[in-house]
Amino acid sequence: MQAFPPNPLDLTVIGVYFAATILVGWLFRRKAHSSSDFFHAARTLPTAVTAIAFVAANCGALEIVGIVSASAKYGAKTLHFYWIGAIPAMLFLSLCMLPIYMRSRALTVPEFLKLRFNGSTRTLNIVCCGVMMILVSGISLYALAQVLRTFLGWSFTETTLSAAAIVFLYVSLGGLTATMYNEVIQFVLIVLGLLPLVFFILHDFHGMAGLTAQLEPAMRHTWVGLPVANPHAIPMDVIGVSMGLGFVLSFGYWCTDFVLIQRALAARTTAGVLNTPLVAAFVKLLFPVLVVLPGLAAAVLFRSVPGFHYDQALPALMMRYYRHGLLGFGITAILASLMSGLAGNINALTTIWTHDIYRASLSPNKSDSHYVRVGRISTLVAILLSIATAYLALSFNNIMDYLQLLFSLFNAPLLATFLLGMFTMWATPKAGFWGLLIGTLSSVVHNFAYRLHWITYGSDMSANFYGAILAFSSCLVVTALLSAFTPAKSRKQLADLTCWTGTHHGIQIPRTAVVLAGVALVICIFLSILFR
Repeated sequence: MQAFPPNPLDLTVIGVYFAATILVGWLFRRKAHSSSDFFHAARTLPTAVTAIAFVAANCGALEIVGIVSASAKYGAKTLHFYWIGAIPAMLFLSLCMLPIYMRSRALTVPEFLKLRFNGSTRTLNIVCCGVMMILVSGISLYALAQVLRTFLGWSFTETTLSAAAIVFLYVSLGGLTATMYNEVIQFVLIVLGLLPLVFFILHDFHGMAGLTAQLEPAMRHTWVGLPVANPHAIPMDVIGVSMGLGFVLSFGYWCTDFVLIQRALAARTTAGVLNTPLVAAFVKLLFPVLVVLPGLAAAVLFRSVPGFHYDQALPALMMRYYRHGLLGFGITAILASLMSGLAGNINALTTIWTHDIYRASLSPNKSDSHYVRVGRISTLVAILLSIATAYLALSFNNIMDYLQLLFSLFNAPLLATFLLGMFTMWATPKAGFWGLLIGTLSSVVHNFAYRLHWITYGSDMSANFYGAILAFSSCLVVTALLSAFTPAKSRKQLADLTCWTGTHHGIQIPRTAVVLAGVALVICIFLSILFR
């Protein structure tokens, strides 16, 4: 696809955005002197900020370019990533898992695993988490390169280096606080940048009915036409969607991803922490209008274009519908989404490295300012690693396929470990480690078998769904079996680490949180039936 001719007005809009992100980092640099400020925002942020940052951290390559791309490829079935693939898990995180996270006083997800199981389990999780975060950051850089190459004709190297430099500046200057406030700004830009596109598409197709009528029949529905189990012949089936996506992948992502947990725990009050994913859930219910609908339009408009790359669907739509000025704002919206996801992963990775490895094991008795300096240096290293992994994403024609592969490899087995760790007392330290290791390896072996054509699936996405089910089940079974033959921790050692061993530090769940969760679940079920 030819690049859109650069225009001074568009470039000015993009330049103002880049300058604003750096300015936010510079303004918050004075609030990032201590390690608590830099890595955890001192847990002083209002719920509105943490909730929007919670959503914005998810609105990176996964949400914007990825969902539009997936919608162009899979049609209305992409709605599953929002309703069954997000809302139930977000509600479960708020009401069931965040209270345990808070009681444990763990500052990171790996630290919780050390407290509940042992240091070996924490180390394994750090390795897996670090690899996944670097790869996901690489996806964001890859998507940035696709966007700017489509619009401006920039080379892959030019775009990745430019974006990486800007993210490094505002993350290293202001830490988590600057990252989260930038995420709020970026989320607003995303919404404002995509709303006109939705309007133009609906006007062009004479409403939603006109757009739906031009879709291929298989792309019009979410549930209708899906067989119960037939992963080898069609892109998705009921078992893959409900168990692979709806349970394993969604709960594994929303309930154990440190980037998201970090934002919820940054709220200043207990109610704020619990309400963060609940408020975000209502935003997720409405967000498909901004991303799935454009993807459906791309499926109609570009299906006959030779060699069309799904990940170019969103920039191609903007080039079709936006004039100069508005086009620059649309580009800025995409850049904001991608940089939001990139910055969130970089900041989380920096926190885990500095807190869980460097401070805990390598250099435990240094000054607070020393750890902040280490955090800033590790930010640069993480950025450089992300640039290297951006090239791996070039082998995929759909970002969502690649992301779900990563989640099936790393998040799926971790979910089993967390569920057994938080909701049972009998899961033992050794069993937790070996279960997580074997669960991860089983998913890796499954992926290699699929890539080598030893097993077949109807689509990459279906392979990811069933790989996640295998990884979760393997971890669950191995952990349960080994727990019967290895010593468990005492009730005293598990104080505040499971739902059964809470002490006087128990977290009270506000009634309003339960009501909000119920309303969100009812709306989710209604939408799933309405668009079945």
